[in-house]
Amino acid sequence: MMGLMPSEETRTKTHPTVRSSAAPEAREPGGTSTRAWTTRLLVLGIVLSALNLRPAITSLGALLEEVRDGLGMSGSVAGLLTSVPPLCFAVFGVMAPRLARRFGAGAVVCAGMAAIAAGLAIRPYAGGTAGFLAASALALMGIAVSNVLMPVIVKHWFPDRVGSMTGLYSMALALGTALAAAVTVPLTDALGGSWQSGLGLWAGLAVAAVLPWLPFVRGRGAGTAVSGPGERAGGPETGPRGGTLGQKAEPGNQAVSPEADGDRPVRDRETRDQQTRDRETRDRQTPGSAPAGSAAGEAPRLRITRSRTAWALAVFFGLQATAAYITMGWMAQIFRDAGVPAGTAGLLLAVTMVMGVPLAFVIPRLATRLPHQGPIVLALGVCGLAGYAGLYLAPAAGAWAWAVLLGVANCAFPLALTMVGMRARSGPGVAQLSAFAQSTGYLISIPGPLLVGVLYQHSGGWGLPIALMSALMIPQMAVGFLAGRDRTVEDEAGR
Repeated sequence: MMGLMPSEETRTKTHPTVRSSAAPEAREPGGTSTRAWTTRLLVLGIVLSALNLRPAITSLGALLEEVRDGLGMSGSVAGLLTSVPPLCFAVFGVMAPRLARRFGAGAVVCAGMAAIAAGLAIRPYAGGTAGFLAASALALMGIAVSNVLMPVIVKHWFPDRVGSMTGLYSMALALGTALAAAVTVPLTDALGGSWQSGLGLWAGLAVAAVLPWLPFVRGRGAGTAVSGPGERAGGPETGPRGGTLGQKAEPGNQAVSPEADGDRPVRDRETRDQQTRDRETRDRQTPGSAPAGSAAGEAPRLRITRSRTAWALAVFFGLQATAAYITMGWMAQIFRDAGVPAGTAGLLLAVTMVMGVPLAFVIPRLATRLPHQGPIVLALGVCGLAGYAGLYLAPAAGAWAWAVLLGVANCAFPLALTMVGMRARSGPGVAQLSAFAQSTGYLISIPGPLLVGVLYQHSGGWGLPIALMSALMIPQMAVGFLAGRDRTVEDEAGR
């Protein structure tokens, strides 16, 4: 049950409600309606953005054979193509917190959606493999920064609903992933059989996702996107720097920011205040340091690489990403090589992806109610091992069952996102942990899809690639169990 926060001036006074973060203008006359409108627009932006974070990948997986034939790709080059997403996520994802501090998270996500639209519109007609890869990288750059900033935006705007909002975002992501896998082949046939048209049409969905973020572009220069609500960001009089995604810190009216949908205990106010005073003292002793509590000054003080939990979460993120991108890039081809028609193979991939729609809502909410998320990690891993065994033994006969099992296993992604929000106490901590876990994780996942393509080309079958996928599931379960322990990176890394 959510704790109630005493004010600074009157320790015995309590507030009957807990405020989630809101824009500064929401406190002006008529601000209640403005706040409600802003929140609804933000939820719409989150949902539309999540819908666009995977069609660039799964639409290509459904048409990979046609793209390979059209561009003259070998299996190894196709493996390189399926490795481009994690590479881009690793390279560009690490830039997201810095961009958000400079321009505001809303502006960065808006630009990310525009990059996705441009890349998806250009790549089918870029001409040649190099142009196709470059345009894909542009779209994936937009996906990368949005991937990192979504948990930060959820933590900032919905501090008391991290689990449910992460579930909504993950459901939309899974729905977009499944939709692209299911309808790309039928739409391509309806458009005359041109794979260029089948891939290019997804740019329209990205254009729609740009629109809800346009009002938040006004907050350029705001660093508050990486500061959690209720934190001291510039002092009680000035509030956080910037505006649109910010909140003024008012004495006795600071937002509570529980990590687990209100089910985890709220940390003692005096402890947080003492930590803030300690940080301010260290800042004054450090020449050239940023003001205490500012978004620009928070991130460098958390030595994220000293946290074992951060490393466990990064490796877990990387191994689940490896499995996900191998599945998105190659599973349809596995079924097609087993004699399954192209349209049915696309539907099987869609089933795998759509399993994330209900489970992406259930798993985060369940995870936030458990003191240890390790058992969920193990259950998902067992489903993955069973699915891989089925692909090896009877890929066509039990295709639908294997698709369902692998879809359950792929829900390690929303679980990883939820653990990012739970393994850090503050907005800046979530921003750093999200950037570190995703960037490091995606670096780890780069070789997987490429190696699958090489093994497939040189062995002429799927036995060795499936054995590789099964072998990688074991360490994924181990590090995921460690990352699920009830601790925070702030406690481990120190400041």
